[in-house]
Amino acid sequence: MNKTKLISTLLIVLLGFGVFAAVPQVKAADDTVNFGYVQWPGVTVKTHVAAKIANYLGYETEMTAAPETVIFKSLENKDLDIFLGNWLPTMEKTFNEYQKKGVIHNVRVNLEDVVYKTAVPEYVYEAGVKSMADLKEHADKFGSKIYGLEPGNAGNLVIQDAIKNNNYDLKDWTLQSSSTAGMLSAVKRAVNSEKWIAFNGWKPHYMNLMFDIKYLDDPEGIWGESDSVYTVARKGYQNVNSNFYKFLEQFTVTAPIQNKWIDEYQNKDRDPEEIAEEWIANNLDIVNQWVFGVETTDGRMGRKAIAEIVNN
Repeated sequence: MNKTKLISTLLIVLLGFGVFAAVPQVKAADDTVNFGYVQWPGVTVKTHVAAKIANYLGYETEMTAAPETVIFKSLENKDLDIFLGNWLPTMEKTFNEYQKKGVIHNVRVNLEDVVYKTAVPEYVYEAGVKSMADLKEHADKFGSKIYGLEPGNAGNLVIQDAIKNNNYDLKDWTLQSSSTAGMLSAVKRAVNSEKWIAFNGWKPHYMNLMFDIKYLDDPEGIWGESDSVYTVARKGYQNVNSNFYKFLEQFTVTAPIQNKWIDEYQNKDRDPEEIAEEWIANNLDIVNQWVFGVETTDGRMGRKAIAEIVNN
């Protein structure tokens, strides 16, 4: 059964290794998989898809929505097992803090062809703001403000560091923290009246379909090099649950797939668990690649068990 909760109600899974030590494939102590996710639409649905596959394999799942800083700390504390949204290099500052301590590690890239940068509406871009270096010249039109996401978000930290270090002469600018919905509401208001706005944009995301936006050049490299999204596991998880870890090593999606998930979730306001169930049933060819060699918790072939569930 799939259970979603907030960080304030994190469940600590009690382990019982001794009782089930004789079972070779998957110990009963490993039958709960704890996912953390940031409430961005892409990683939200992606986490539900992975969790639903875990359910089909016989695992209980817990999903905890929290800011990335809390997720990394919870991975260190072993309150969480997996995070599917480590966006690098954007999250590098926070991730490196825990990676250097040896408490978390990247399993693999699960999504490529992604961008996270400062963006502007196309009409602003065509008016001459094509680089971060062009912002200062038009500070009055932007109100010396860049719109970001929730406090502690990696993109926010990039802009806050740029202001602190006076990158692109931004020392007199401010970052307006918000949520994804709040930030996009501000973008919508600006676009409807053709006012100037700069904000933290990314793709894949349906904002790229809602608005004609452009991503600014970054000659000083404050946003890092090309982005990829990684799966992160806590220290020791490979040894604790080698079976599900094999799934994590094979789990990867494309930008078009994630765009579809985001559209269903946010534009069509569908429940992410329903999206996951429907997509899995209609894409068993892809799912079979993800679970190749992976077993259910009672030792059956994972591919066969999932096919039986979705076809009944």
